[in-house]
Amino acid sequence: MSQAEAEIKRFQRYPGTREPEWVPVPKWIRVSLGNEIVADSRRVMLMRGRPPVYYFPREDVRTELLTPSEHTTHAAGKGEATYWHVEAGGEVAENGAWAFENSPDEAPPGLAETIAFEWRAMGAWFEEEEEVRVHPRDPYTRLDGVHSSRHVRVAIAGQTVAETQCPVLLSETGLPVRYYVRKTDVRMDLLAPTDHVTHCPYKGAASHYSAVIGDEVVENIAWTYPFPNPEFFKIKDLVAFYSERLEDFFVDGERQPKPQTPWT
Repeated sequence: MSQAEAEIKRFQRYPGTREPEWVPVPKWIRVSLGNEIVADSRRVMLMRGRPPVYYFPREDVRTELLTPSEHTTHAAGKGEATYWHVEAGGEVAENGAWAFENSPDEAPPGLAETIAFEWRAMGAWFEEEEEVRVHPRDPYTRLDGVHSSRHVRVAIAGQTVAETQCPVLLSETGLPVRYYVRKTDVRMDLLAPTDHVTHCPYKGAASHYSAVIGDEVVENIAWTYPFPNPEFFKIKDLVAFYSERLEDFFVDGERQPKPQTPWT
């Protein structure tokens, strides 16, 4: 499934709020392929959702690098998306760009004059002079990390793996609170590092651990940010656990219900 199709399928409105879904981005945004700039704009629009998507004004896109494709998709409220292959720097991203050129009246204003790009198909994305990974940063997403004295205990296969009264609580819009624990409060002898790495556009790259308790292995159940983005230095080298995959996750003595997330 392409990013455009995923965006169409997963695009979510924000019930109960007045937050706009189609917003201007007050940043300089660039996207490259094969180390060649394909689009360069200070007037990008953002379609909010999971994930958010940048839409570039057509005049800020190097359209000579686009070759029409026969692929199309349809989105309610936005119309039919036509696609292009993107070729730059000796690389080709098939169906790497799309536009809703004949969008209906109810579509976001100006949508028909914009072009979007398949995030993962392109080489690199930049906000100002910083490279951005995974997806655009949503200006309506907020992350807060605070020191706490809550009692947190994590047990796996009946064995306490982490227990602390000085976690860092990280709150992120749309996601459950994450409890980050210093390694001295974690049974690191029960965790084995893996090659699995995930990327967050806000926090950076996370390394993962599997829990190994006797003959039981729970793969990639915990993660840490050894080199987080500067804004989140509070969680550097701390360990967090996927509470949505654990039966025994306690805060202040109360077992926590499993949240529903993309990692459930």
